[in-house]
Amino acid sequence: MVDDVPPPHEAPPDEVVSLPKAAGALFADLPGLLSDRVRLLSLELRRASNALGQMVALGLLAAILFATAWITLWVGLAAAFLAVGLAWPWIVLLVLFINLAAGIWALMRVKALAPLLALPATLRRLTDSDALEREPEGDRDHG
Repeated sequence: MVDDVPPPHEAPPDEVVSLPKAAGALFADLPGLLSDRVRLLSLELRRASNALGQMVALGLLAAILFATAWITLWVGLAAAFLAVGLAWPWIVLLVLFINLAAGIWALMRVKALAPLLALPATLRRLTDSDALEREPEGDRDHG
């Protein structure tokens, strides 16, 4: 009875791939992998540039509409102040003062945000590769 059992099927020996063959296969696949990624990047950059163009145009339209609404608001307020009996010169000075103060605030905010355009954290990380090793333990929790 023991003789009736067929011998276990032996698996074919695994093909042994040598290191030079594996490296050659990797280098053969590398151009295809890179070209696929470059093509994807190209398509996404094209789509992003189209979206950016639309965003800029719509932002400009929104700015024009908001400016029109802002002028209308001040004309209405000036008419209300006139109805109350306030003289034109005082109304003009009030509107001028409020708009200049808001403009100065906006410019100060732009000046404060400008350094962020230089991507300081990224530049530090790219130019200083061993920064994590030299960074004190307490600073790592904040970043």
